[in-house]
Amino acid sequence: MEKRLNVVVSNDSVEFQKEYGRVLEECGMNVTYVPKDGMKLMEKIEELHPNVVLADLFMPQLDGIGVMHAAEKLGSQKPMFIIISNFTSPTLEREVMSSGAAYFTVQPFQALELAERIVQLAGMEEESQLSTNARSSANEPSLEIQVTEILHQIGVPAHIKGYHYLRDSIIMAIETPDIINAVTKQLYPSVAKRYETTSSRVERAIRHAIEVAWDRGDVDILNSYFGYTIHNTRGKPTNSEFIAMISDRLRLHMKSAS
Repeated sequence: MEKRLNVVVSNDSVEFQKEYGRVLEECGMNVTYVPKDGMKLMEKIEELHPNVVLADLFMPQLDGIGVMHAAEKLGSQKPMFIIISNFTSPTLEREVMSSGAAYFTVQPFQALELAERIVQLAGMEEESQLSTNARSSANEPSLEIQVTEILHQIGVPAHIKGYHYLRDSIIMAIETPDIINAVTKQLYPSVAKRYETTSSRVERAIRHAIEVAWDRGDVDILNSYFGYTIHNTRGKPTNSEFIAMISDRLRLHMKSAS
């Protein structure tokens, strides 16, 4: 029998269960609801030891970040945290992710997309736990973690589609450098196939993610990555420039570390 994910949600409202919870359950998850209260959520986590917790960022008594910190004492039984918020900013997203969240999303969101993301992340976490011993001697974070951290620093919001398309595109460009010379013919179609969408949607979503980062991101950080190569009169980099610069920087870093 296929293992079912045990999920605890810090929202017991009828509206949430109807709009989101039903979809999680239909996707094969065992869902337990608790009031939107950090202390009650922590009590339920200690009682049930769930695989995944959907926690609101802002809760009475103990907020989502506080719950993640409190869960550190659970050690290997600490669940994977998905943090939900009605508000976001680059600084807030960095704080949430650095506190141990596996994913950060902003309401309203698509219930099915969230369910798929939970299944994907839970699978990745399980794989990472199985390979912990094999990687314990390596101090360098995984490539995906490094790319994720850079996107957070630059200010690309984690809840938009372009974020995920950008991350996959950068990783592809690192692993296959020549693909940057065939963005339209190879890179976009490869990402589109992975997410069951179209190349044009991937291109637009990536462009939107870069625009958001340029409008909301930290100027000093943006300059540190792009200030000397993107001409002032041109503004933000193109999709291919953005992907090429981040991938080149990480590739050089990996070479120097090896």
